Amino acid sequence: MRVLVVGAGRMGAIRVEDLVADPRVSEVLIANRHESRAQELASTWGATALRWEQATDAVADAVVVAVGTSGHHHILNGVLPQGIPVLCEKPVALTLQDTASAIALAESSGSALQIGFQRRFDTSIRAMHDIIHSGGIGTFYSMTMESRDHTVSHKDFIPGSGGIFRDLHVHDFDLVRWMTGSEIESVFATKRVREHQDYAEFDDADVATISLTTVSGVQVVITGARHNPVGHDVRMEAFGSKDSLSAGLNSRTPLHAMEGDLALNGNPYTGFVDRFREAFRNETGSFVSLAAGETENPTPPDSALESLRAAIACEKSIEESRAIMVADITE
Repeated sequence: MRVLVVGAGRMGAIRVEDLVADPRVSEVLIANRHESRAQELASTWGATALRWEQATDAVADAVVVAVGTSGHHHILNGVLPQGIPVLCEKPVALTLQDTASAIALAESSGSALQIGFQRRFDTSIRAMHDIIHSGGIGTFYSMTMESRDHTVSHKDFIPGSGGIFRDLHVHDFDLVRWMTGSEIESVFATKRVREHQDYAEFDDADVATISLTTVSGVQVVITGARHNPVGHDVRMEAFGSKDSLSAGLNSRTPLHAMEGDLALNGNPYTGFVDRFREAFRNETGSFVSLAAGETENPTPPDSALESLRAAIACEKSIEESRAIMVADITE
């Protein structure tokens, strides 16, 4: 199998490393706008570098889109009509209209479009999902979620990120839908700039809190921050009539427990790659399985569309200081 990776930045490098290690992949092709970076990455991993203008017409069995979000439209419009499987890093686009257009093109072309929500492939998060869906938790009461970056974003990243809800918390919204097996019915959100004023310049925030309810009745509270001095912290707890579950609480969790009887904060996670490196590897492997026809799409494109819809609902909630019905969001 020949797999093309478009983009040679941090995510592109991760995908190349994992694809090269997969025995089902015979060749990895790399295209990047700055061609020297593609050549450097190809040399490191024994892959093949292409010219940038070959990014959308190279002969490949599958494609990974790992360029910045602003470049997704051009690449997807070029590769989806070929009818081959595509793994696109989140978000597909920053608007519902552009996301829906990409999904429609994938469907009309018969191209399987897998979305890069790597948290689904984290071992502990997936174990929690499986217990919930097997009925092990009983009646699903509620869930709490934490998403905290270790270091603040570079100022140049902020204006094109889409903001804290579309960039950071979109991962949480995807997990809510996946864990509960239900759409998000309503959201009430707040955000603030507490410390890092670069976010205020772009009407963004460094902290946020979301209270939401799913159509099935599960209540969820999500808190997030763009800075955690101790480390990168992503974890969740689920509560039901038969059991209470935790994912992401382990010896590396960046917390100082006041009781002092838990072995936390040992070699704390330094960033999302450190926290989810195994999950990225599992996700890339699942995409190869999808491309080989061995499995169904584990993260179909509706996950991108509906998670984005919830993010936009949070923005509207802040604008209007009220709870918003997510189904009412059309853009």
